[in-house]
Formats: sequence, C-alpha cells, structure tokens
Amino acid sequence: MKAIACLLALGCSIDLAQAETAEHYHYGMQLDIARIVSQTLPQGCDVGEARLVYLDSLGERHTLIYQRIGENCNG
Repeated sequence: MKAIACLLALGCSIDLAQAETAEHYHYGMQLDIARIVSQTLPQGCDVGEARLVYLDSLGERHTLIYQRIGENCNG
C-alpha cells in the first residue's frame, strides 16, 4: 500500500513540475524544437488548448500551450 501511495505522489509531482514550467505561445515567439516528446490536441471543431512537450537543441524539456482548432473537424 505504501508503494502505491509513493507512486501516486511521484506521478502527481511530475505533473505539477510540468504544469509549472508550461509556457503559453505568443505570436512571433522563437522556438527551439529539436524533438517532440508528446502532443495533446483539442477534440471536435472548436478552438481549444493544445499542449506540446518537446526537447530543445540542448536536450532540455519544455511544455508549450497554444490555441488551435480540434483534430476531429471535418469542415
């Protein structure tokens, strides 16, 4: 039971660390994206928040939040 609690606590702390370093994209922002780790896109046809986790040319991990239309829009 202790092991499960530790794993849950670790998982929460990782999510919090990523959330604290997330950066909101603004027009003209210079990005150094060497490799995409993961991408989360909004659903449907509405504009929503997308999240991009990537590594820069120095291997540092970044999280970028930006607005885009959903991935399931057939219009």
